[in-house]
Amino acid sequence: MTEALTPDICVIGAGAGGLTVAAAAAAFGVPVVLIEKGKMGGDCLNSGCVPSKSLIAAARHAHAIARGKMFGVVARGVEVDFTRVHAHVHEVIAAIAPNDSVERFSALGVHVIKGAARFRDARTVTVAQASGEDIEIKARRFVIATGSSPSLPPIAGLKETPCLTNETVFDLTVAPAHLIVIGAGPVGLELAQAFRRLGSAVTVIEAGEPLAREDAECAAVVLDALAREGVRLRPGTAVARVAGTDGSIEVVVRAEHGEETIAGSHLLIATGRRANADDLNLEAARIRHDGAGILVNRHLKTANRRVYAIGDVAGGAQFTHLASHHAGLVIRNELFRLPVRVNEDGVPRVTFTDPELAHVGLTEAQARRARTRFAVLRWPFHENDRAQAERDTRGHIKVVVGGGGRILGATIVGPSAGELITAWTLAVERRLKARTLAGMIVPYPTLAEVGKRAAITYYMPGATRGFVRRVIAWLRRFG
Repeated sequence: MTEALTPDICVIGAGAGGLTVAAAAAAFGVPVVLIEKGKMGGDCLNSGCVPSKSLIAAARHAHAIARGKMFGVVARGVEVDFTRVHAHVHEVIAAIAPNDSVERFSALGVHVIKGAARFRDARTVTVAQASGEDIEIKARRFVIATGSSPSLPPIAGLKETPCLTNETVFDLTVAPAHLIVIGAGPVGLELAQAFRRLGSAVTVIEAGEPLAREDAECAAVVLDALAREGVRLRPGTAVARVAGTDGSIEVVVRAEHGEETIAGSHLLIATGRRANADDLNLEAARIRHDGAGILVNRHLKTANRRVYAIGDVAGGAQFTHLASHHAGLVIRNELFRLPVRVNEDGVPRVTFTDPELAHVGLTEAQARRARTRFAVLRWPFHENDRAQAERDTRGHIKVVVGGGGRILGATIVGPSAGELITAWTLAVERRLKARTLAGMIVPYPTLAEVGKRAAITYYMPGATRGFVRRVIAWLRRFG
């Protein structure tokens, strides 16, 4: 038996992007089907952003207690109940889950189907049900929003060795005695610092440079902070092989003087992610794809004009906020026939270590490679009164400005960098100039003053020019 459905839109994947498309379409009265084979909310809710930031929050509290002495607050040691930490993480997930639930989306008017979707042809998707009954969907448009999954590197012995990824690490109810992390990108370093603060010994192994995508000067501030907290960083170190059993792991690395064995209790793989596109039978739908994901044009359309792909599966930057942005573009294009174009230049990214590292637009290195005329504006957190009051003065802001003071990019390393980057995201997207940020009224005392002070420095060289001083002297004659 086969049930046939003919909605306007069929969304495959109930992560951030897919849920946004489904909810918006239903709000406008458009018949929409949403297919999800796993958990509603996708990676972000269940094994990504939400649990990781919940763990980081617990770790931050442990660290704050240890730092209390400098504020005159003395605690008699810090005791971490990791079972309770685990409960906290999953309580946060449970608190948010109703927003992404089948029940909520059904109430919104979305027809939710649990199961794995596969294209039968360019206009048809089928979903196999546990009951043996298939569902056939012939939609006017399809939106693929299946996200991504952890990518396991080709390391000898890895398939036979117990290891964790972001999909399993939050199931731990006992803190690792010694966590070995392979991969020093944002995910690897965020979890490395969190587990270190919660009492684990942590070693991070990276074949290249940690945080290689980020501004090297700003990344160095983060890496120094982690090293000071006891995270052992091994950059430029290749992994030869791994072996072990639950609770006893050995990682053999190629060191300067030959091979070296690093022993630990747990192994976490944080070496990147791959698009979830293999099981969709894309060839039947005439949808082109490669190792990075589904190929889309600047309007997020695939080679099949009836099908969009958004978020991680579309092969670009892998951020929840970008997937949600893609969803908005699809709704504008599909429902209102408005022209849309993806531009990732204004997409911010944040590494949620302590200090945080946030960036948008061009880095200084990218501006140099582009051989464009630019200047770099700076201001340190140690010159900020709020940072001094909080005793958290590490880091600074770097702003890349082009001709006429137009803001091309910004990097912030320091407290609340992820919050502070928002104003600079607007500046890059709207092509604002330093004058706008310099003239903005910022509450005192706040960390946001760091950005304003950096913008003001764009005009500081003019204060020392002889012509400017002569004009001021002449104007003074008029009283």
